[in-house]
Parts: sequence; structure tokens; C-alpha cells
Amino acid sequence: MQKRKLGKSDLEVSAIGLGCMGMTFAFPPFPEKKEMISLLRTAVERGVTFFDTAEVYGPYTNEELVGEALAPLRNEVVIATKFGFKPPIGSEANSRWSELDSSPEHIRKVVEGSLKRLRTDVIDLLYQHRVDLEVPIEDVAGTVNELIREGKVKHFGLSEASVKTIRRAHAVQPVTALQSEYSIWWRKPEEEILPALKELGIGFVPFSPLGRGFLTGKITEETKFDKTDFRSNLPRFTAEARKANQSLVNLLAKVAIQKNATPAQLALAWLLAQKPWIVPIPGTTKLNRLEENIEAASFNLSVSELREIEETASKIKIEGARYPENLERTVNR
Repeated sequence: MQKRKLGKSDLEVSAIGLGCMGMTFAFPPFPEKKEMISLLRTAVERGVTFFDTAEVYGPYTNEELVGEALAPLRNEVVIATKFGFKPPIGSEANSRWSELDSSPEHIRKVVEGSLKRLRTDVIDLLYQHRVDLEVPIEDVAGTVNELIREGKVKHFGLSEASVKTIRRAHAVQPVTALQSEYSIWWRKPEEEILPALKELGIGFVPFSPLGRGFLTGKITEETKFDKTDFRSNLPRFTAEARKANQSLVNLLAKVAIQKNATPAQLALAWLLAQKPWIVPIPGTTKLNRLEENIEAASFNLSVSELREIEETASKIKIEGARYPENLERTVNR
């Protein structure tokens, strides 16, 4: 597995990481814990060194899973986790976390809990999960700066933040990485985010690089999602939108045949070709998918292949918003 550095920082990780969210959250049914422990350890054996989790995934159970699986391999891996949501209370305790809280006191409380669940004494990369407009980003960055000086955190990251917020945070505590959605299916970051990250020397960690599974070619307009599946609430995953967007998957499949690859591998290879400081984190719960994703790092797209993809993709109109309106309001803040 090739390695990449996130921006101008000294944080070096595998060119493709592993998003762990789906192992306990958002995409049921969830596999047995022992299966996921085995998968995580196999990922390390295959060269993956970058693992992404968050307290809200589960909640808590994802960090516990990652912590147990990677504790024996702690010196070989980079673990990223996140803060920023307020836990529901009382009868709402099992509902989806939605209220934001990035107050300095809450950040410190979350970090202490994450350290215990991850079975580590330091968090390699700590993201603010979503920007909290009630707390100045300077206070957030300042708190993480203190945690870095205390040796509890190594690097600071943001997720789904606007360029303005990134600049304000970076002025207080250098931002190592931004994590936001980016794929050939969602290219909004190309307009303002990527140029700003290049200027500031910040790495980019795309989540949902396979379009929450759509770009694998295994999801069609006939696919049925359980009501507890996160995708069942997304406008982009209605049957009509999936049918309309199938042409993008067909494009990937066409080029993939020429490379003896899969559509998913082409989607990841395309991302890797965009910038040398981009590290996608596809998620999976299956060994064959893990190996498929890892192999994508070995595919190099030629200039002509990238041009063919670009020219064809530019003519495809993507249907459906990526989030419902209430969730869209929490991003790019």
C-alpha cells in the first residue's frame, strides 16, 4: 500500500483508509463484533494504516470496536475520531444525535471518553464533526490546541466546514485535514474547498467516496432499503434518482473494463488522481470489498482516461440532493 501525507503535516497514512461507521451505524444489519475485529486487523495486514470512527457512531460502540481491534496494533495505525454532537437525554437517549455542542468543556469530556474507548493515550487526528455556530471556531481550535500541548491529541481536523471557517480555525491551530463528502458523484468541493486546502497545505479525506455504495454498481432502482438504513432518507437514493444517475455508474463500468477493474476501483482511482494529498476512506463490512478497495490504489489512470471520464461525466446531470434540507443546513458552515 502506498503512503500519502495529509497536506503539509507530518501525518503519513495509507493512500486508502477505512471508514468504520457502517460496522455499527447507519447501514444495518450489522455484522458480529468478532467479524469486524477480524476485518480491522486484516486491513492492517493488507497495508491500511488509517481508520476513521466517531463517538456518535453507535453511539460509542464504534470507538469501542476500533479500540479493541487495533489495541494490539496501536503503533502501526493512525486513528481519527470526532466530537461535536450533544448526546440525547432521558427518553431520547436512543434517538439519533442531532444537536451540536462544541463548547470547550464538552470537547474535553468527549476526548476523555474517546481515549478510554479507543484504548489509547493519544488521538492521532481529532475532527470537529460538524461546525457549531453557537461556539466561535477560534474557541474550538484553541481548545484542541490545548489538548495537543497536553499530549492527548496529535492533529486537528474539521468536517464539512466552509472555507471561511477553515481559515479562521487554521489561524489558531493548524488544520491537518478536512473530511467532507467528495466523489465523482458529488464534486462540490472542487469549486472552493480544494483550492483553499492546496493554498493552506491541508489534506483532504473524502468520506462516501463510493457514493454510499451507489458507485459500486451493486445498487439499482430496484434495490430496497430498510427504513433504518440512512440512505432511505436521502433524496439522491429515491428509486427515480437512482435510475437517472445510473449513467454515471455505466461510465465507470465502461472505463473499468478497459483497466480490468471494477467501477468501485475506478471511482477510488479517480479520487486519488485528483490530488496527492487526498486520502479517501471507503467503508465496508466485507473482506472481499476491503480487498477490492485496497487494490484501487494500484490503478493509475492515464491523462487520456481521466479526460474521457471528465468529458463524459460533465454531460451527466446528477439528480437528487445528497441530504434532506434539515441535514444540509449543518454542512458548509
